[in-house]
Amino acid sequence: MAFLPSLKLVTGNKGKSVAPIVVKRNKLISQLHHQLMLCEAKRNGNTYAPKHLRSYTNKLTGERMTVEKVKRVREWFWVAENGKINLAIKYGARTIPLNKKGANAIELNDNDELVKALTELKLATANGEFDEALNEMSLLTKSGFGK
Repeated sequence: MAFLPSLKLVTGNKGKSVAPIVVKRNKLISQLHHQLMLCEAKRNGNTYAPKHLRSYTNKLTGERMTVEKVKRVREWFWVAENGKINLAIKYGARTIPLNKKGANAIELNDNDELVKALTELKLATANGEFDEALNEMSLLTKSGFGK
């Protein structure tokens, strides 16, 4: 027991949980980051394939195994009929409305504007500009489960 007295011991409390809106913001920021990386990879002629760990039970041996799988990232942007790029912001499978008139996409001229817009959207999300829309999306999702 000569080791324990050499450590600095304190009475610690684990902080309260994170506010739900902060979790939603972080989720949206993470997805915007994936879109930004996808856009930059396409501009450089590469593919963007983030990886994540999947766990499963081997049916033959009963052993729990973990493998690295490629995560599928769907594009939120597309080229419209007029040749301009449209960018929709999604929360889960739902598109976030961007104003009260029902606009659901941002029109951009080229890939440089797309990268700039995604970067600005990440900052806007971190500043809480999408909090109201995120809460509405969350309520819509919950209502689908009958809660």
